Amino acid sequence: MAQYAIGDLQGCYKPFMQLLDIVDFNPSQDHLYLVGDIVARGPDSQACLDFLCVNQNAITITLGNHDLHFLACAYLSKAPNAKDRLEGVFASKKLPQYISMLQSQPLAIFLPKLDTFISHAGIHPNWSIQQALQLADFAKQCYQSKNSMNFFANMYGQCPNGELNELSQFDKFKTIVNVFTRMRFVDKDNQLDLRHKGPAESSDSLKPWFADKRFAQDTTRYVFGHWAALEGKTNLKNVIALDTGCVWGGPMTLMDLTSGEHFSCK
Repeated sequence: MAQYAIGDLQGCYKPFMQLLDIVDFNPSQDHLYLVGDIVARGPDSQACLDFLCVNQNAITITLGNHDLHFLACAYLSKAPNAKDRLEGVFASKKLPQYISMLQSQPLAIFLPKLDTFISHAGIHPNWSIQQALQLADFAKQCYQSKNSMNFFANMYGQCPNGELNELSQFDKFKTIVNVFTRMRFVDKDNQLDLRHKGPAESSDSLKPWFADKRFAQDTTRYVFGHWAALEGKTNLKNVIALDTGCVWGGPMTLMDLTSGEHFSCK
């Protein structure tokens, strides 16, 4: 069985299919890990969702900020941003299937045999893998609960300060979601800065989350998307950025998790 990870689809269905053809992906034998942001901005989010719904047994998605926003819009009866090009998705009779499929997915996973951690935006420098998985599971229980509508309604905004266990459930959920789906830069105290979105070297006062010395000394592999401005470069062999900006005109990138080989196409 081959195992692959692929960067943000963002509704770019054709290059997604081209990459699966390049590696001869077989959903009856292989498994595909998608780092999130399945929908929005690209030309055919619905086709991406249709493919993933049909092949649910062969895929795992670590949800991204656009995926959670899609779910929030659905639960809160909010119109999606016109830039997200999701009108057809929300008008589709398959909308309940799309919601169910995405809502069943996690925020983070760890593959012990490959010593690989996968999430949309990364892992907080202060969190161990075990702690990160526990927090991801807490958030998953929130967005799958009967109270999910209220969690989605309180999902937006900056992270509150303080220890996670001292926060309300809503603020804890928001903080976990921000780390796994929105994080790029942190300050000297490893507090998230969600305002800055440029390349890794574009701030003198902030550092990329993976610049913490922990990751240079770590043997675990960290695979993430979200940060197209990195253009796939982290300067660390064990920290793999797979969002290479397909929806913005760059390539889409897929990685063979066993061999480490990368494949890309525009």
